[in-house]
Amino acid sequence: MSEIRTIIIDDEQPARDLLLHYISKFPEFDVIAEASDGFKGIQVIQEYKPEVVFLDIQMPKLTGFEMLELIDPKPLIVFSTAYDQFAIKAFVMNAVDYLLKPYSRDRFAQAIEKIKQKLEKSEAVESQNKKLIQTVDDSTELINRIAVRTAQKIQVIPVKDIQYFEAADDYVMIHTADGRYLKEKTMKYFESHLDHHQFVRIHRSFILNMAEMNKIERYEKDSHVVVLKNDAQLKVSASGYKLLRERLGF
Repeated sequence: MSEIRTIIIDDEQPARDLLLHYISKFPEFDVIAEASDGFKGIQVIQEYKPEVVFLDIQMPKLTGFEMLELIDPKPLIVFSTAYDQFAIKAFVMNAVDYLLKPYSRDRFAQAIEKIKQKLEKSEAVESQNKKLIQTVDDSTELINRIAVRTAQKIQVIPVKDIQYFEAADDYVMIHTADGRYLKEKTMKYFESHLDHHQFVRIHRSFILNMAEMNKIERYEKDSHVVVLKNDAQLKVSASGYKLLRERLGF
């Protein structure tokens, strides 16, 4: 087997040093870069295109999960984390492996063996990571921020700052006071992962932040529009109007 291009992404230097020490016992793995936060991690992945990434989950700026949504193509991922929370339990079925800190040399060797098996079988890495993202989509945890990527930069948008979501073919357009951002997700995903006390699906094409609503107006005989504080107008379906009235209590 040729050298396996490997990147380590972890915000703690001792954790990166330990991984480097353990990996040094496996000469077929070539650590070509390290990163201490999610933004730098995306940069080195895109630049060096590794086959394997050892990835921490809880990091400043961007979490490991948010990184996965933004990198393309995606390498094989081994999570390395100190947090045994819902995410670990959800991802263990689809990640190559996860290392719960502190882990032993023997436990690390098991992860290495799993990586080799994946590479030897020539399994589709992209398919593997689509499963990772799908696992996140199928979870029930509410989100409080969204990471987006533009041509210029990566930005993290607090959910409270979003005016509304708009369906855009295979993407969703996120509208804020500062601009619009495309996200490769579905309206169904956002509908199920947003706080229902704050957001409501008013139309198949729109999810509204109710804090941004100024008024509701009749549009035609049996239809309505929501007028936002910035004067934008969003169509409201019959079912959306009923749901909006229930949420507003009138």
